This record gives sequence, structure tokens and C-alpha cells, in this order.
Amino acid sequence: MSERTVTPVPTLLGYVRTAVYLLASLVALALLVVGTVAVIAELKGTWHWSIHLESTISYAGLFVGWLLVALVPLTGALFAGRVLYE
Repeated sequence: MSERTVTPVPTLLGYVRTAVYLLASLVALALLVVGTVAVIAELKGTWHWSIHLESTISYAGLFVGWLLVALVPLTGALFAGRVLYE
């Protein structure tokens, strides 16, 4: 008799881990955008770029806030799942 090997289906914990990594990388990219605009605004030193910086911080703050609404519970679920099941 030959033994059949079945490839394991990704578990729910794997999906949660992927979602956490994706959301964390989006937070990092948002911070990178704000930092880039801040450097440009500092180098240019004009009121025009300070307005860009202010609006970028406002929109990025809103974006990161909503990302954290999803990221914090998913991270808690990932930690709990790793403690309980791995």
C-alpha cells in the first residue's frame, strides 16, 4: 500500500498571521510617507510644503487609526492562538 501525502491546508492562524503582517506593513508605509513629506517640507521651508505636511499627517493619522482598529485585536488573537495552539 502506498501512503498518500496530503498537503496541509493553511490554518486560520496562518491567515491571521498574514493579516497582521499586512496591516503592520501598511502602518510602516504610512509612517514612511509622512516622514518623506516632512523631510521635503523641511528642505523646501515654504508655507506651501507645510500645508502638504499638515494634510498628509491628518490623512495618515486617520488611515493609521483605522488600521489599528483592525490590527490590535488581530495581534491579540494571534498571540492567544500561538500560546494555545502552537
